[in-house]
Amino acid sequence: MDLLNEQVTHKSFGTGSVVAYDDAYVEVRFALGLKRFVFPDVFGTHLTLVDPKLAKEIASVQQKIERERQKEAARLEEQRAEEAEQRRLELEREELLKSHKLSPVSQVAFWCDEAEQEKVFSEGVIFTGLRKSGAHKGSPNRLVRLHQNSCCLITAREPDQSEEDRRIIGLFMVGEGFVGKLCEDGYIPAHSKYRLRLTEEESEKLLFWNYYQNERYPNNMTWNSGRHRYFANVWLAQILQDILALKEGSTEQELAQEFLEHFCHMNRLQIGELPKPNGALARESA
Repeated sequence: MDLLNEQVTHKSFGTGSVVAYDDAYVEVRFALGLKRFVFPDVFGTHLTLVDPKLAKEIASVQQKIERERQKEAARLEEQRAEEAEQRRLELEREELLKSHKLSPVSQVAFWCDEAEQEKVFSEGVIFTGLRKSGAHKGSPNRLVRLHQNSCCLITAREPDQSEEDRRIIGLFMVGEGFVGKLCEDGYIPAHSKYRLRLTEEESEKLLFWNYYQNERYPNNMTWNSGRHRYFANVWLAQILQDILALKEGSTEQELAQEFLEHFCHMNRLQIGELPKPNGALARESA
């Protein structure tokens, strides 16, 4: 579309001729001199092209620009809404962090198969699973006890093994800023630093039931259904202490030491005052 030398009319300046234009401005020579206008907004309001065909083309350009402006305005409005919602969630998270009351049972143990174990440690995230019944059946489980002080313990056993052979595969603190009450998608991220995976040899020496005990049936070693269960803070500290012993002399010894100290600090536990493991398997061996 070429507008050079095209005739236009203006309500105040009369008839003129286009002498220059670009994507932002159009310059018109009138009898009283040169005038500059915003392009193409001025057409249809203050300027009118004498050529009806060109006037129609300009109108089409204006409509396209208006659609793009509306689209951009909608995008910015959506962005502002998302930012406002993000800020609301951040404020809610900050409030929950400030008002959090430490629970003595705010750790969680997961039963993971071999394929999931690889995914958990390679991607640094674990899924809580879906609810099996109730009004929210099919939606992700929300582990509301999990907080800044929480660890996810990964356990496993082979199909042909008895439950007492359940091994501890590894563990990780939840991600920085994680609040279980606000986790709607069921994915728990791992802490950027505090995560450990045991070797197969180490795992064989760290049996889950040496630490865990059912409050009602302390001598029973049954997992029953479900992929996770809450776990006492002190039991997790005992596990970290035993992992430190297993990691002695290895490249992960320092991390294991820092992990234990960080966990005990977050859970207000004194390392020197930790009791010996007294899970169902330990009681059976005593």
